[in-house]
Amino acid sequence: MFTAAVSAEPEATRPAPLLSVVMPIYNEQEALPLTVERLRPILDDLGIDYEVVGIDDGSTDATPALMQKIHQDWPQFRIVRFARNSGHQAALTAGIHRAFGDYVVSIDADLQDPPEKIPEMLSLAREQNLDIVYGVRGDRGTDTVFKRRTAGAYYWLMRKLVGKKMPNQAGDFRLLSRAAVEALKAMPEHQPVYRLLVPWLGFPSGEVVYVREERVAGSTHYPLSKMLRLAIDSITNFSAAPLRVATWLGLLSFVLCFALGIYSTVEYALGKTVPGWSSLFIGMLFLGAVQLICMGLLGEYVGRIYSAAQARPAYFVGYDSAEDRGAKARKVSEYVA
Repeated sequence: MFTAAVSAEPEATRPAPLLSVVMPIYNEQEALPLTVERLRPILDDLGIDYEVVGIDDGSTDATPALMQKIHQDWPQFRIVRFARNSGHQAALTAGIHRAFGDYVVSIDADLQDPPEKIPEMLSLAREQNLDIVYGVRGDRGTDTVFKRRTAGAYYWLMRKLVGKKMPNQAGDFRLLSRAAVEALKAMPEHQPVYRLLVPWLGFPSGEVVYVREERVAGSTHYPLSKMLRLAIDSITNFSAAPLRVATWLGLLSFVLCFALGIYSTVEYALGKTVPGWSSLFIGMLFLGAVQLICMGLLGEYVGRIYSAAQARPAYFVGYDSAEDRGAKARKVSEYVA
């Protein structure tokens, strides 16, 4: 029996750690052991109660079996497994919603974001009473020139839409307080983009700068197509600017068509109607392109309205080791009673 995204957190004997580390995982059989080997000593050295919530986003390789073995060897490692692949942002949502900690850190499993910064994030949040601590990429030298250019363009555009409160070069490596987590859980976003949604909250925040490293193993799960999808989701979720662009394109096409109308009239009066075919042809092409662009923009927003009206969960959880542990604890208590 699957539990939907809107279901409540596991009940009974649920732990209350100070820190939860949320880690979306998809086909990371090569990188995950290296990540665990580096992450566990850092968290153990903190001397606090913690949990690591590994979100298996429908992996198709040996990742699920590997996660189960890690769970057996590392009691603080918790498994939340999706029924199918639902995407990185959905995995983040599941982890944030199901985490028990007073502070929640999200980090990917490829070690491009250094886990050594987690103690610094936690210390900064507690010392300065911050609700959000962003991991800001101070150096992206390990990325390709194309990736750096496109990322720079994305953050520039997003800061124009959301405002300067959005940190530049801040991805999904961040710390959230319990208050920020509860605020995010109360948001009615169907397709949340946390890079924009978290700054929009306006909670007290700080930054920790780090050098972005190369992927420790495997290949990227964020190709150009997914980057474009993220950009489209970001723009359409947080701004109606594309619809205004359609309006301005419509006005521009009207002005050009009006000018072409005057030009055609003059050409007709001078008896030069045949040479005007090129301007007419270009005008028809321009109008057709503008109409298609406007229809596409409207369709994108209408599609999102339709998706929100369906109210389908963004993901389904097929298994949560915390629920399994809670069920065993209830059986023991019933037997003792």
